[in-house]
Amino acid sequence: MDADWPLSPTPLHLNHGSFGAVPRFALDLQAALRDEMEAAPVRWFAGLPDRIATARLDVARFLHADPDSLALVPNASGGASVAFAGLPFPHGGEIIVTDHGYGAVTMGAERLARRHHGSVRTVHVPLDAGPSEAAEAVTGAITARTALIVADHLTSPTARFLPVDLIGRAAREHGIPFLVDGAHVPALLDDPLAGVECDVWVGNLHKFGCAPRSTGVLIARGPHTQALWPLIDSWGAPLPYPRRFDVQGTLDVTAHLAAPATLTGIDTRWGWAGIRARASALAGTGAAVIAEAFTAITGEDHTVRVGMPAGPMRLVRLPGTLGTGPGAPDALRARVLDELDAECAFGRFGGVGYLRLSAHVYNTAADYEEFAARCVPVLAGWA
Repeated sequence: MDADWPLSPTPLHLNHGSFGAVPRFALDLQAALRDEMEAAPVRWFAGLPDRIATARLDVARFLHADPDSLALVPNASGGASVAFAGLPFPHGGEIIVTDHGYGAVTMGAERLARRHHGSVRTVHVPLDAGPSEAAEAVTGAITARTALIVADHLTSPTARFLPVDLIGRAAREHGIPFLVDGAHVPALLDDPLAGVECDVWVGNLHKFGCAPRSTGVLIARGPHTQALWPLIDSWGAPLPYPRRFDVQGTLDVTAHLAAPATLTGIDTRWGWAGIRARASALAGTGAAVIAEAFTAITGEDHTVRVGMPAGPMRLVRLPGTLGTGPGAPDALRARVLDELDAECAFGRFGGVGYLRLSAHVYNTAADYEEFAARCVPVLAGWA
């Protein structure tokens, strides 16, 4: 893998999920595209909308999505911002979110509610809830004021799936717009939108898909599609969705253009089906090894029971109150990076701190064994 990935031997890379990692061939392709842009800027930007449209069609094919439903956006949060700006929202309306939601997207929902003198209701979904219980927690909160439902396809802080198919079905029955945050899902699932009814679905290609950053997708279906507009007003404004998103002025969109070749190139080199299976098995084994290392020190069970586990993303319970205070997960991430030379993700849920593991093709069992031997005793000491 040293020849295929530019990752340094140190730090220890156990957090693919946050920002991804880009293979060398994709970075080389993006660099060549930037060289082309700088060599003849007028020619580049004049022909860019057609090239973006081609990339959009290729990405739609990879995701098994209708090409007329998909627009390219900077990232999933940007796609959610488009939805918050375009979906209808009445004065005094209510938005339903879950306590597993990604902070930036939840903040966007709160801003939308404030603009219209509405409110946000956060519903609790137990970490170990199965599909029916999780769906009931969300749909049972629907009232006459509910104007929008926002749910994660795969939750960032708790590494679990939510039953967006069941939630979407109920939202459609009630006539309520439904936004799905699928930031981690492209390439992690082969057909991510299968069975999912929603008005807007957003995801990142630069997470599990390993495309150059930042590459996101916005998939819109239903009666509100033509109400969605790019966050930047540009010359594509007269065009229908999604073509209006192909014209974004002088943005550097080389990452978008390189994304299709990245997705297919990874499939050619390693095979997406094999990557998913191996990463899921590796994350599961790694979580068990690290949990056992904690248990050997604390005498407590550090395994985490998740109702709809997310394959390549797994949780390990941290000891004591480690990582549970305000701002503690980010502070712990910085301290582990600085003092233990390990890239990790930490979260908290229900008053408990967690280590979130996220595996990909470049990880090995030795990564988790090293963390268990070298880092777990220190973390236990900090606790």
